[in-house]
Formats: sequence, C-alpha cells, structure tokens
Amino acid sequence: MQRILCLLEMSLSSVQSTLSTLKSCQADIGACMDMISDVALGIVEAQGMNNSPSLKKLEEMIMECSRLDREINCFVESVDEKTAQVRNEPPEAMVHLRNSVKDRFSELMAGVSDADLQRHSKVVAFKDSVRKYAMQGQTDAENEEEELDEDIAVTQSQTNFICPLTQVEMVNPVKNKKCNHYYDQAAVLEMIKAKHKNKKNFRCPKVGCDNRDVQQSDLELDLVMKRMIQNHKRHSGKT
Repeated sequence: MQRILCLLEMSLSSVQSTLSTLKSCQADIGACMDMISDVALGIVEAQGMNNSPSLKKLEEMIMECSRLDREINCFVESVDEKTAQVRNEPPEAMVHLRNSVKDRFSELMAGVSDADLQRHSKVVAFKDSVRKYAMQGQTDAENEEEELDEDIAVTQSQTNFICPLTQVEMVNPVKNKKCNHYYDQAAVLEMIKAKHKNKKNFRCPKVGCDNRDVQQSDLELDLVMKRMIQNHKRHSGKT
C-alpha cells in the first residue's frame, strides 16, 4: 500500500508540473495578444478605421488567443478539482482521473460563450486601444489645423511621458486602474517586488496621490500611450 501511495504522489506531482508549464504558456499568450493590439494600432495610424479587413483579421486572432487562454483556465480548474478529489479517495481512483478531468473540462468549456471571450481583459483592451488611438489621431489633426504653439505642445508631451519613478521617458507605460497614473512597467514592478519583500506596501509615487497600496494586478499596459511615446521619439529625432 505504501508503494502505491508513493506512486500516486509522484503521479500527482507530474500533473502539477504540467500545469505549471501550461500556466507559463498563458504569459506567452498574453504577450501575443499585446503584439496583436500593437499591430492594430499601427494599421489605425496608417490607414484609419474604415472597416479595415486587416483589423478584422486581427480581431479574429485576438479572439482565438482569448479562447486558448480560457481553455487553459478550464483545464487547470478541471485538473485541480479532480486531483483534489483523488487525494481523498482510494488509490485505485487514480485510474479514472484522466476521464474525470476530460469530462469536467468538456463541461466547463460547454459553458463558455463568445460573450465570455469578448470580456477577456486583453480583448477589451484591444478594442479600447483601437478606438482611443483613432480618436487621438483625429485630435492630433485638429491640433495641427489650429497651429498650436509647438514648444508648449512638446513640453506637455514630454511631461506626460515621464515616469515618476525613473524621471525619464517610459518605454512600456502601464496605467494604474485605481488612480489612473502611469509608470514604466519594469520600474514599477521592481519597486512593488522590493516593497513586498520587506512586507511593505508600495505607494503611488505621483505627487498628491493618496493611493497607498499599488498592486501588480492594478496595472495594465497602455499600448496607445506606448505608441504615442514612440511617435514622439521619432518626431523629435530620438532613438
């Protein structure tokens, strides 16, 4: 019996190892979705909205990524649920684990609708980014027509693009969903990690902000701001 229990534990450990690999794949899926959104902004910048077939194709791609991400979530939930049950049952129940997981996974996926996939945070961000960038392009065109003072405009842009932590232009700007302030992604994640390591909260560094507990989950990559910074560097001759 002891040998059987040891084999059972080894089998469950290998299952958890596989789940860890799948979860790391989700990070790659998220990065892919960000790339799709960035390409979409490039199309909007070059061609505008105008029912672009390229934008439609990108939307289909990001929806497929959303489905893959949901499939992984459902599979992980199925495995966690069924392995928890197996631990409390006789060792021979392990024989039926695969079919149990398969049935539970099918059950969970059957309940996933297109509306659920549309609510994926990165699908929502994709649509919002495209819409906002299109509006930004219209605003820029209006500003050019009004012939705003160039020096003032550049100064304002540079101020908006400065990370309050590094005091230099952001590379990958993330927006705090709670207080709406921006930071460079690498800098803020490093600060949060350092504070948490010392059992402390990380306070928003923006002067006057009363957000005293910035969490990584509060942050979202702002691809519109990132492209604006890239365009600003291009126009000002920076590399």
